Amino acid sequence: MKPIAIFRHTKTEGPGYFATFLDLHSIPWQLIAIDRGETVPVHVGEFSGLCLMGGPMSVNDSLPWIEPLCALIRDADASGLPVIGHCLGGQLISKALGGHITRSPVKEIGWGNAGAENNDSARHWLGESLDQSGVATVFQWHGETFSIPPGAQRILTNPFCANQMFTRGLHLAMQCHVEMTIEMISEWCKSWPAEVEGLDPLPLTVQTPEQMLAQGQDRLPAMRQLAEHLYSVWIRGLKSD
Repeated sequence: MKPIAIFRHTKTEGPGYFATFLDLHSIPWQLIAIDRGETVPVHVGEFSGLCLMGGPMSVNDSLPWIEPLCALIRDADASGLPVIGHCLGGQLISKALGGHITRSPVKEIGWGNAGAENNDSARHWLGESLDQSGVATVFQWHGETFSIPPGAQRILTNPFCANQMFTRGLHLAMQCHVEMTIEMISEWCKSWPAEVEGLDPLPLTVQTPEQMLAQGQDRLPAMRQLAEHLYSVWIRGLKSD
């Protein structure tokens, strides 16, 4: 099988548990480090799928790699290759497929919940990974949000930022993070003071580093179950040749 291309946009936002999952399933992958100046491939022919990680930048920024990456997503879509996006990665998928990225109604940082939509796509992609109330445990770190592009369907939502996750065919776009490890959370917490500057008092959707790390051991297993199911559905669409 050809490798999955994993695009990293900043050093601290690597593939996390997604890479662990692929390794456990003996699926090859190739890191393309945009943060180190690596270029976006012109075509998807060398890959079986695309994965887009997060980053502190905005999809609306004038960065030289954003449009080439959006073009690659459209090439994958036309070629029948699945694309998966985490946070910024989900926003890139939305933009590439005709959606828009705007400021979120409220910043979300830390552990949170999101509820499944009542549709066939949600049942297919989320399966039995939610609790008895149909609620998922997710991790958040964003101040912007995507719209649902034409032909896509929202599968996960919450009261603070409605568009938490959508699917379109083989593609999965997430505003939230399911790839987190405790080590990643600890690293991200170093940037917390800059992230919350001007937020006084903190909204209910923003946790302190102490809260995030204290809740990690209890909440990570539930999110890991969600990630396992989402990733398992997504890899079924990988091109085998």
